[in-house]
Amino acid sequence: MIEGECVRQRGALGDVLEAARDRAFVGRNMELALFRSALAGETGACPVHFLHGPGGIGKSTLVRRLAREGLRAGRAVIEVDGRTVAPTPQGFTAAVGDIPAEPGVVLLVDTFERCQGLEGWLRNEFLLGLPLGSVVVLAGRRAPDARWTSDPGWSQLLRVTSLRNLPPDDAARLLHARGLPAGAHQAVLSFTGGNPLALSLAAAVAVREEGGVKSGWKPSQDVIATLLSKLLGDIPTPAHRRALEICAHSYVTSESLLRALVGAQAPELFAWLRQQPFIEATDAGLFPHDVVREALEADLRWRDPDGFADMHRAVHQYLVERVRTVSDAQLLQATSPLIYLYRKEASANFHKWRDGDHVKDEPYAEEDRERVLELAETAEGGESADICRFWLDHQPEAFRVYRSTQTGEIVAFFAWLRLREPLGADIDPIVDAAWAHARSAAPLRPGEYIALARFHVHPPVYQRTSPPMDLMHWRGLGEIFRADRQAWTFVVKRDDGHWDAYMHHFAMPSVGRRPRVGPHPYVLFGHDWRAQPVGPWLEERSNTILAHKLRRGASSSSGEHAELVVLSRPEFDTAVRDALRAIRRPDALARNPLNHSRVVTQSATALRTLLINGIDALREGRSGDKHHRALTTTYIAGALTQEAAAERLGLPFSTYRRHLTSGIERLIDLLWRSELNGTAVTGGDPT
Repeated sequence: MIEGECVRQRGALGDVLEAARDRAFVGRNMELALFRSALAGETGACPVHFLHGPGGIGKSTLVRRLAREGLRAGRAVIEVDGRTVAPTPQGFTAAVGDIPAEPGVVLLVDTFERCQGLEGWLRNEFLLGLPLGSVVVLAGRRAPDARWTSDPGWSQLLRVTSLRNLPPDDAARLLHARGLPAGAHQAVLSFTGGNPLALSLAAAVAVREEGGVKSGWKPSQDVIATLLSKLLGDIPTPAHRRALEICAHSYVTSESLLRALVGAQAPELFAWLRQQPFIEATDAGLFPHDVVREALEADLRWRDPDGFADMHRAVHQYLVERVRTVSDAQLLQATSPLIYLYRKEASANFHKWRDGDHVKDEPYAEEDRERVLELAETAEGGESADICRFWLDHQPEAFRVYRSTQTGEIVAFFAWLRLREPLGADIDPIVDAAWAHARSAAPLRPGEYIALARFHVHPPVYQRTSPPMDLMHWRGLGEIFRADRQAWTFVVKRDDGHWDAYMHHFAMPSVGRRPRVGPHPYVLFGHDWRAQPVGPWLEERSNTILAHKLRRGASSSSGEHAELVVLSRPEFDTAVRDALRAIRRPDALARNPLNHSRVVTQSATALRTLLINGIDALREGRSGDKHHRALTTTYIAGALTQEAAAERLGLPFSTYRRHLTSGIERLIDLLWRSELNGTAVTGGDPT
């Protein structure tokens, strides 16, 4: 049907409807300008436009607006809805009807994905027969066949546009046009991500729910269900839906991640995800449009909280293992997806996420020295620059620089110091404060070290959220996750309160020391990894995401995690000897400090069981059987006296004492190594 005739038949009511649509239409300025250019026949304007994008992105709304533009330009406008077209050349031709002979017809085909099998025929036959000056718009979910753009003729005639979410200003204008008060805009925008359908639906619901507007709007399950049905279309199987949910929860989804969670179907599911119009592809993998991500997550949390918790833990475990095993060059790429899982917690306002592409993280090189010192002096002053110069001389490998991807200039730098002795404590007040706290709270044990995030320097937005700060935080967390024998981590920030809540949320509170460098006061945040190792620390962070959605019996995030004790080697030796003597007295054994040591808590076994496992492990070493028999007879079998134990073993008392003493020493050494390294006491003792 020719649209001009239809408008004349509708009369006043149709005019009111179209006027209301015009008032509610926002954005799409570039698309409108390109279409108007084609209508005007301007040089270089393309006569055929292919619009594609996911459901709800506003394709139909834009096509209606283009129809109005064509009518206002005096053109004959033909509209075709792909949902009502038989997907054959004959069916399409019948839907189009008689094309006016005069030049300048406008043909608009909406929901083109329903008849996309006709692309070849349209390209090679139908469109070639249209009168000169015709303008054609095809709008669908899927991008056009590559043969359009690879053809040297069509590449000059076709304009392909991927429709995106509305930018913030246009999204706010749409909400205003829908009658939503400005105070409620942010709540709706944070959920919808600028998707026009989501904005319109959420605004309509929020306006009706006046109490929700006042208190902070959240989408109802009806809104979420409606959005999912519109945005996703048909999902072939439960496995495909599972892949979508994993993709929504993860920062990016690779085929490797899917394989770890769904098994052999991963290649098929990844290929299907890749074809969906609401999925974007990057070098690291796939991710969904924001509104799809939000709706899928909210739906799964509500519909199947246990399933959501299981999926989260599986994704979390995969990402933790990846951080621990990737090369240094891949550390940031592996760490950012893990941190992204916490995006709705306290970290939400402290990261820019994908904006990190504006800079790249590189190791410091000697030719960067003057620029690094210049940045230090600009942001922190001359005394800080002198301290920075000292650390560049003594630990240049600790520094990372952040280079603009546009200009190549170094715009920021970061230092992750590793300290096994108080080097620089007389030069750097921050390092002096870190050592002072470690000595007073829990001194280092042999082989351990302190890590200090010493500099976070980006002068334009000093120590505030920015792409370089994202990368600095991610690198620091990646170093923590991979560390071996790291006793303390300290992070220093300017003492202005900005980071207090963030650091406290991640169990790295202020240690109460506020050193000064030049005129500036700083605050030192810290965490003792021997008191709460990385495993329990990550679990606690992860559980905050699940909150009350946790299944019965899972640990909570309410702070119930018991801190470990950090024993010196003499204290540890004494505790092991006391535990052996109390091994047959549960009440006395329960009071032993080893119960709160790393070696016991990480093994997830009772202290008595751990001691027995350790004694059994001694069999594998030199003189192991003698040591095992002496310890077993004395403590496990419970000989009344050492003389009785020697008699039971058929040994002279002096020989028995030698075996027992050596066995206790070897057992303590074995347990101490496990305490320091976090390894299980299950294998043989190599000594």
